[in-house]
Amino acid sequence: MKSTVEKLSPTRVRISVEVPFTELQPDIDTAFKTMAKQIRMPGFRPGKVPVKLLEQRVDKQAMFDQVVGEVVPGRYTEALTSSEVQPIGQPDIEVTNKEYGEDLTFTAEVDIRPEITLPDLSALKIVVDPIEVSDDEVDAELQNLRARFGTLKGVERGAEDGDFVSIDLSATVDGEDVAEAKTEGLSHEIGSGQLIEGLDDAIKGLKADESKTFTTKLVAGEHAGEEAEVTVKVNSVKERELPEPDDEFAQLASEFDTIEELKANLVDQVKRVKRIGQAEQIRDKALEVLLEQTDVPMPENIIQAQVDETLHNAIHGLDHDEAKFEESLKEQGSSREEFDNDNRTNAERAVKTQLLMDKIADELDIQVGQNDLTERLVLMSRQYGLEPQQLLQVLQQNNQLPAMFADVRRGLTIAAVVHGATVTDSDGNEVDTEEFFGPASPETDAEAAVAEALADAEDDDDK
Repeated sequence: MKSTVEKLSPTRVRISVEVPFTELQPDIDTAFKTMAKQIRMPGFRPGKVPVKLLEQRVDKQAMFDQVVGEVVPGRYTEALTSSEVQPIGQPDIEVTNKEYGEDLTFTAEVDIRPEITLPDLSALKIVVDPIEVSDDEVDAELQNLRARFGTLKGVERGAEDGDFVSIDLSATVDGEDVAEAKTEGLSHEIGSGQLIEGLDDAIKGLKADESKTFTTKLVAGEHAGEEAEVTVKVNSVKERELPEPDDEFAQLASEFDTIEELKANLVDQVKRVKRIGQAEQIRDKALEVLLEQTDVPMPENIIQAQVDETLHNAIHGLDHDEAKFEESLKEQGSSREEFDNDNRTNAERAVKTQLLMDKIADELDIQVGQNDLTERLVLMSRQYGLEPQQLLQVLQQNNQLPAMFADVRRGLTIAAVVHGATVTDSDGNEVDTEEFFGPASPETDAEAAVAEALADAEDDDDK
């Protein structure tokens, strides 16, 4: 078999393949033997028809067409291996000659990984926001903690923000009752914004046994999106009484003896949350800097496929009705033009990021170990509420393991990039990246981190 590669663009090639007819003889013989078992001829038992006689009686070209359909995928894969082409999509294959007795020829056009020149990764500079904890942030955490230990007390005044009310709701559309919108004794916190728009404004100022009617759009049910007249009746109004923030409260709500110790712990909690946010910013900034400094040729077919998939998913729930989709966008303050522009921008960035991360992973020889995959499985299983083994089976059945493997490898790659870069906050302080990106030295520490994650998972399961 012979194959040649023609570069059509930085991201696409055409592979021309020529397979001598003699190389296909074993496949042809197999096809004839299969036909011999199926064809009945006078004077011969089933499966005993001589191949030579069969060759004279059957349509050789039709049989060869079938052979070609079976062998082309394998020959295409063989051509990829011999040419060291790295495809990133499905090929467009055209068989150019498949005459019986002649050499088989076909072409395959496919998108490939482009050649990418990387910047000096050791010279990357990443600047992120510093971690600062304000008194207001600590006070907010203390307020939330006090609210958890608060008690509700009935009041006779009009309802205010933060009050808890028991309400009855009913609605009409064009004068007709909406059965699914009717409810009684519903508990609601004013200001939470968890129910329909306009409800909180209608309730404010109402006392027990008072009611009010207002107009709003229903968000669910048969009349979703339609204007409705909604009547709310307040049955009771309760305010939350909070415990005093003193030593007694600290002992009640925590393991600390004094309110000052509790506040110090809340400061640490806020810092922890901000460190997580800072780690996410480091990762995003690292990608941003790399994308800015690197020219990545873009495979248009791959981008268009991602654009089409996103659009398909967006309108699938609307029965692929374009008019409904555009109306939905309008209600969200957007438009089809804005959606299409954002969709393409996001697709281009996603594809560019994947190609860049894969190139860096190859350059740094990033290896994904069994422990890395196990850690990801444990984390994903927690999110989906499945046992890791169950999740593994689901991923295998849906052929999603390669995508998970690639995602894990890219995560390890960005961690390696961060370790090689200079990371500071905007005040000029160096940022320690080990807490969330792991130690710079790879093997043993990575295994220790995974072992800790698995131990945590087992502890959680035992509780």
